[in-house]
Amino acid sequence: MMAIDQLLTLQEHSLNETAIPPPMPRNARLRPEERERLIVRGAVSYFSDVGFDGDLRELAKRLGITHSLLFRYFSTKDALIERVYQEVFVSRWNPYWEMIIEDRSVPFRTRLVAFYKDYAKTILDREWIRIFMYAGLKGSNINQRFLKMLRERILVPLCREMRHDMKLPTPQQVPISDFEVELFVGNNSRIVYMAIRKWIYGMDLSIERADDILETTLDMFLTGVRPVLKAHVEASAASMQRSRTQKPV
Repeated sequence: MMAIDQLLTLQEHSLNETAIPPPMPRNARLRPEERERLIVRGAVSYFSDVGFDGDLRELAKRLGITHSLLFRYFSTKDALIERVYQEVFVSRWNPYWEMIIEDRSVPFRTRLVAFYKDYAKTILDREWIRIFMYAGLKGSNINQRFLKMLRERILVPLCREMRHDMKLPTPQQVPISDFEVELFVGNNSRIVYMAIRKWIYGMDLSIERADDILETTLDMFLTGVRPVLKAHVEASAASMQRSRTQKPV
């Protein structure tokens, strides 16, 4: 397996290769795919400013195009919001996070800190957090879709790797419970609240300071969670054993 720093270097190179080019002059003749990309980027900025109640005519005005041209690319607001979801939450998802979490050649604490520090760089972004909050207030399914992906691809694997580190029963022996997942959700919530303080409350919070806070938070988490997790998994295993022995033959 690659070292964590090698993985992060590769992911940064990959992200740079797919970076969106700077906007072209308004009087330039754009290819349809370039125009669509600029519309999506403008929509991300617009919705992060005003929320999903923002009017598409106002968006078109901000983009310097006609409403009919915007309609040609996105015939409904829902279609545009879907593209915003893909742009903000799917395209910014880093597949190297999952590789870092599962690399058992690296101590679990090192993996945990490396993942969360890099994950925080995505969450501590003005567009990301404001669109996430506006989506929740609007009742959009953006939040549910992202949180489902987060649970399946990050939180459950973290639970599994924590069990392996503590030499507890595997998920095949004792299924991972919602309670276990919630223990890790607290770490994600810490990052989200830092982003809220920075980009919604307007408080000063640098990435460097956030890294220090996050590492300390994770050390506190690891100290407190181990006895709780051990007791919970052992109780679940005992409960499963009693159920098996009490079944009639």
